[in-house]
Amino acid sequence: MTALDLAGYAIAGLMTAVAIWRMPAALWGDEEDRRRRALWGCYAGFAAALWTKTAAVRTGLNNSPVVDLAVLIKHYTATVAILAILGYIVAIYGAYPEDGAVPRHVRFARLVQRVAAKASVATLVLLTVLFFTVVDRSVPSDRFVSDHAGQWGATLYMTVFYLYLGAASAVCAYQWALATADARLRHLRIGLGMMTFAMLIGVGYTVSRTLFLWISVAATPSEGFAQGFDKATEAAQLVLFGFFAVGASVPAFSKGWRRARLWRAQMALHPLWRELMTAFPDQPFAPPASLARELTRLGTPADLRVDRWAADIADAVEKLRHYVPDALLAEAREAAGAAGPEADAYWIRGALAAKEGGARPGPPAAFATRDATADQDGEVAWLVRVAAAYRTVPAAAGQELLERSAREAVL
Repeated sequence: MTALDLAGYAIAGLMTAVAIWRMPAALWGDEEDRRRRALWGCYAGFAAALWTKTAAVRTGLNNSPVVDLAVLIKHYTATVAILAILGYIVAIYGAYPEDGAVPRHVRFARLVQRVAAKASVATLVLLTVLFFTVVDRSVPSDRFVSDHAGQWGATLYMTVFYLYLGAASAVCAYQWALATADARLRHLRIGLGMMTFAMLIGVGYTVSRTLFLWISVAATPSEGFAQGFDKATEAAQLVLFGFFAVGASVPAFSKGWRRARLWRAQMALHPLWRELMTAFPDQPFAPPASLARELTRLGTPADLRVDRWAADIADAVEKLRHYVPDALLAEAREAAGAAGPEADAYWIRGALAAKEGGARPGPPAAFATRDATADQDGEVAWLVRVAAAYRTVPAAAGQELLERSAREAVL
């Protein structure tokens, strides 16, 4: 087995994995979300096409009663995938008011999709007719293009498919290049840029193969040159699918990474949040529960839960200021060694000890509150650091700080 064969299995496996990963969102997502379904159809179609190109599947199908069957199945599935990806391009632009202005590139994409829907049917019919009539299938082939180089029937057959594939690749490259230029988020620019590059490879792939086949009709190339060209363009196509699979998944990876960050934030904030909400039971919407129970409250999105916990912690700290003397802040900073999340953690320990010890509320004590204009992600990141430091501060240290600050207040 050659390195190219191994790469073929790897890319087919990658595309299949992406299709399986995105399948739940496509099948059980919002009925109005056509983007996910169209993109998943593209993944699934290209995954099937790529498996027909792998050595074992290709050899088995080509040596079946229908000679070179792998080629026909590959082109059927690829045509369906192309139609799906053109539907995805239209879907990503969303809906426009019937009486409003529609950008030219959106009108162009919609026109292409309508034409492609009809052209795909015509392409499939024409490919089937040509495959069973003019293509020489007397001997099973391993590399269809190089094995049939110089044969006008196979050249005509492949030209029909390459015209459809090349036109679709050019449209995708054009639309995604425009989207890349307009994208504001970095992960979208990266993903769209990779997909644009993949489609540019696709254009070069179809043009080069079409030219090779027609030139070969006029002057039959040597077997070595034909096989070398076939393998070189095949490698380029594997690179194409690699960039496409990764590029199309970058936005989803970004969302997954954000969900993972929210998950970690919840795990980090929960101990501190629960203790503070236990001290002020009337503050939260519902009594604080265990981490497992909180994470399984499916009615509350993770980002909303984290934002709510951050607000709850900030409100509880503000309430705790009424139970401690001003000197507690200086004592907390001395215990921590400097102002920062560790000092805040010591202060909260001392303030909770005062609240639990029955201190009566009074004027608010000094506390280094953070800038209210900070973005929410920054606020959460700070509280995560405070919560991490809080876990390392023993409860006894809080009582000790409170006693020292009380003595300082008397002096």
